[in-house]
Amino acid sequence: MSRAEDSGLDLVEVAPTATPPVCRIIDYSKYKYEQEKREKEARKKQRVIHIKEIRMGPKIGEHDYQFKLRNLEEFLKRGDKVKITMMFKGREMTHIDLGRRILDRLSSDISSIGEIEETPRLEGRFITMVLRTK
Repeated sequence: MSRAEDSGLDLVEVAPTATPPVCRIIDYSKYKYEQEKREKEARKKQRVIHIKEIRMGPKIGEHDYQFKLRNLEEFLKRGDKVKITMMFKGREMTHIDLGRRILDRLSSDISSIGEIEETPRLEGRFITMVLRTK
Protein backbone atom coordinates (compact mmCIF):
# COMPACT_ATOMS: atom_id res chain seq x y z
CA MET A 1 0.00 0.00 0.00
CA SER A 2 2.91 2.32 0.73
CA ARG A 3 4.39 1.74 -2.76
CA ALA A 4 1.01 2.59 -4.32
CA GLU A 5 0.72 5.78 -2.26
CA ASP A 6 4.29 6.79 -3.14
CA SER A 7 3.58 6.46 -6.86
CA GLY A 8 0.21 8.25 -6.57
CA LEU A 9 -1.75 5.26 -7.90
CA ASP A 10 -4.33 2.87 -6.49
CA LEU A 11 -3.85 -0.65 -5.11
CA VAL A 12 -6.49 -2.91 -6.70
CA GLU A 13 -7.20 -6.46 -5.58
CA VAL A 14 -7.32 -8.60 -8.74
CA ALA A 15 -7.80 -12.13 -7.36
CA PRO A 16 -9.04 -12.11 -3.75
CA THR A 17 -9.54 -15.88 -3.54
CA ALA A 18 -5.95 -16.78 -4.46
CA THR A 19 -3.41 -17.44 -1.73
CA PRO A 20 -1.83 -14.97 -1.27
CA PRO A 21 -4.35 -12.45 -2.73
CA VAL A 22 -3.15 -10.84 -5.97
CA CYS A 23 -3.07 -7.03 -6.18
CA ARG A 24 -1.99 -4.54 -8.86
CA ILE A 25 -0.88 -0.95 -8.68
CA ILE A 26 -2.87 0.95 -11.33
CA ASP A 27 -4.69 4.23 -11.91
CA TYR A 28 -8.21 2.98 -11.09
CA SER A 29 -10.13 5.80 -12.80
CA LYS A 30 -8.20 5.24 -16.04
CA TYR A 31 -8.83 1.49 -15.73
CA LYS A 32 -12.61 2.04 -15.31
CA TYR A 33 -12.67 4.44 -18.28
CA GLU A 34 -10.92 1.93 -20.56
CA GLN A 35 -13.21 -0.87 -19.38
CA GLU A 36 -16.32 1.19 -20.17
CA LYS A 37 -14.85 2.05 -23.57
CA ARG A 38 -14.33 -1.68 -24.35
CA GLU A 39 -17.89 -2.52 -23.25
CA LYS A 40 -19.32 0.28 -25.41
CA GLU A 41 -17.35 -0.97 -28.42
CA ALA A 42 -18.63 -4.52 -27.83
CA ARG A 43 -22.23 -3.27 -27.66
CA LYS A 44 -21.74 -1.37 -30.90
CA LYS A 45 -20.77 -4.57 -32.73
CA GLN A 46 -23.79 -6.53 -31.48
CA ARG A 47 -26.64 -7.07 -33.94
CA VAL A 48 -30.15 -7.62 -32.64
CA ILE A 49 -32.24 -9.73 -35.00
CA HIS A 50 -35.93 -8.94 -34.95
CA ILE A 51 -38.63 -11.25 -36.25
CA LYS A 52 -41.13 -9.41 -38.42
CA GLU A 53 -44.46 -11.00 -39.35
CA ILE A 54 -46.37 -10.68 -42.60
CA ARG A 55 -49.92 -12.07 -42.65
CA MET A 56 -51.96 -12.82 -45.74
CA GLY A 57 -54.85 -14.94 -46.96
CA PRO A 58 -55.07 -17.38 -49.87
CA LYS A 59 -57.24 -14.98 -51.92
CA ILE A 60 -54.69 -12.13 -51.87
CA GLY A 61 -54.81 -9.76 -54.83
CA GLU A 62 -51.81 -9.11 -57.10
CA HIS A 63 -51.24 -5.55 -55.88
CA ASP A 64 -51.43 -6.60 -52.22
CA TYR A 65 -49.02 -9.46 -52.94
CA GLN A 66 -46.50 -7.08 -54.55
CA PHE A 67 -46.83 -4.64 -51.63
CA LYS A 68 -46.13 -7.39 -49.08
CA LEU A 69 -43.25 -8.67 -51.24
CA ARG A 70 -41.63 -5.20 -51.17
CA ASN A 71 -41.99 -5.04 -47.38
CA LEU A 72 -40.53 -8.54 -47.09
CA GLU A 73 -37.48 -7.58 -49.17
CA GLU A 74 -36.98 -4.44 -47.07
CA PHE A 75 -37.08 -6.46 -43.83
CA LEU A 76 -34.59 -9.00 -45.18
CA LYS A 77 -32.21 -6.29 -46.39
CA ARG A 78 -32.22 -4.81 -42.87
CA GLY A 79 -31.15 -8.21 -41.53
CA ASP A 80 -34.40 -9.19 -39.84
CA LYS A 81 -36.02 -12.60 -39.99
CA VAL A 82 -39.54 -12.67 -41.43
CA LYS A 83 -42.37 -14.99 -40.43
CA ILE A 84 -44.97 -15.40 -43.17
CA THR A 85 -48.41 -16.45 -41.93
CA MET A 86 -51.09 -17.65 -44.35
CA MET A 87 -54.49 -17.40 -42.64
CA PHE A 88 -57.48 -19.51 -43.66
CA LYS A 89 -61.06 -18.52 -42.78
CA GLY A 90 -64.12 -20.75 -42.91
CA ARG A 91 -64.35 -22.79 -46.11
CA GLU A 92 -60.90 -21.65 -47.25
CA MET A 93 -59.55 -24.58 -45.23
CA THR A 94 -60.58 -26.90 -48.06
CA HIS A 95 -58.15 -25.09 -50.40
CA ILE A 96 -54.87 -25.24 -48.47
CA ASP A 97 -53.08 -25.93 -51.76
CA LEU A 98 -53.81 -22.32 -52.87
CA GLY A 99 -52.03 -21.00 -49.79
CA ARG A 100 -49.06 -23.30 -50.34
CA ARG A 101 -48.79 -22.12 -53.96
CA ILE A 102 -48.64 -18.49 -52.81
CA LEU A 103 -45.93 -19.32 -50.25
CA ASP A 104 -43.95 -21.21 -52.91
CA ARG A 105 -44.24 -18.21 -55.26
CA LEU A 106 -43.13 -15.90 -52.44
CA SER A 107 -40.07 -18.02 -51.64
CA SER A 108 -39.06 -18.17 -55.32
CA ASP A 109 -39.53 -14.38 -55.69
CA ILE A 110 -37.12 -13.62 -52.82
CA SER A 111 -34.64 -16.42 -53.57
CA SER A 112 -32.02 -13.83 -54.63
CA ILE A 113 -31.84 -12.15 -51.19
CA GLY A 114 -33.36 -14.63 -48.76
CA GLU A 115 -33.77 -18.30 -47.99
CA ILE A 116 -36.20 -20.49 -46.08
CA GLU A 117 -35.24 -21.12 -42.47
CA GLU A 118 -38.40 -23.04 -41.53
CA THR A 119 -40.36 -24.77 -44.27
CA PRO A 120 -44.11 -24.06 -44.51
CA ARG A 121 -46.13 -26.12 -42.06
CA LEU A 122 -49.81 -26.23 -41.21
CA GLU A 123 -50.76 -25.27 -37.64
CA GLY A 124 -54.53 -25.25 -37.22
CA ARG A 125 -55.92 -22.53 -39.51
CA PHE A 126 -52.47 -21.10 -40.32
CA ILE A 127 -49.53 -22.08 -42.51
CA THR A 128 -46.32 -20.50 -41.22
CA MET A 129 -42.91 -20.14 -42.82
CA VAL A 130 -39.77 -18.31 -41.60
CA LEU A 131 -37.33 -16.61 -43.99
CA ARG A 132 -33.85 -15.19 -43.35
CA THR A 133 -31.22 -13.35 -45.38
CA LYS A 134 -28.62 -15.33 -47.29
